[in-house]
Amino acid sequence: MGQTKRTQEQRTIGLVGFGGFGRLIAQELWAGCPIRICDPSYTRASLPDGRRVPMEGLAEVAQCDIVILAVPVARMAHVCRVLAPHLRPGTLVLDVGSVKVAPMRDMRELLPPHVEILGTHPLFGPQSAKDGVAGRKIALCPERGDRWRKVAAFLKARGLEVIVTTAEEHDRELAMVQGLTHLIGKVLTDLGPLPERMTTASFDLLREAVGMVQDDPPTVLHAIEVANPYAAEVREAFFARASELQAQFAPQPAVSEVAQSA
Repeated sequence: MGQTKRTQEQRTIGLVGFGGFGRLIAQELWAGCPIRICDPSYTRASLPDGRRVPMEGLAEVAQCDIVILAVPVARMAHVCRVLAPHLRPGTLVLDVGSVKVAPMRDMRELLPPHVEILGTHPLFGPQSAKDGVAGRKIALCPERGDRWRKVAAFLKARGLEVIVTTAEEHDRELAMVQGLTHLIGKVLTDLGPLPERMTTASFDLLREAVGMVQDDPPTVLHAIEVANPYAAEVREAFFARASELQAQFAPQPAVSEVAQSA
């Protein structure tokens, strides 16, 4: 009887955070295994398809075999501190943040040594995965333990392309991949409604890219541009090149004006 109970517990997943991505995780996993969800912002909530789900306490969620932290990067340290005393030995804790160096440092330093740690970054969001996650990419950054291999096999079986990397390599690449995408998307969104009638194929792709990121909460943009230690360098290089181009297109003085000044 005890072994049966333990086996059932090992099939449970705990989810901390029920924001946009937390809801997507719950939607994708709900049919396959029991999920316990904790988010103090809710007493009861709904999945994207309308199914109602109860909220549980952090201590109950921490008893699951796998605990997924779907919280803003800025909240990671706090969540790890309050979660740590409740975690069982052997639990696998993973995050889904847009940056990896800082969150994984928090998990490594604040979670007990008897748990395994895996950093993950699904390279998609609720908008781009609204028709399913098959064919999408996800980065895995193993930190402690080897159960991440089972996670990788599970994700591949769901049709995801798994990229195994380090936190540093991830943040270096994503500083451009996400940093510039969200930066340009934010600027274009602030310019006002984008044209829809007379457009080119390239502009339609640009507008599609903007549409995928324009509804992200401010915490996502902050994490991508501030929490990523390599984002500032990429951002400065981008603005420097943009300034050079702007100077090239500035009106040039007439020949007579140049002669008079000489």
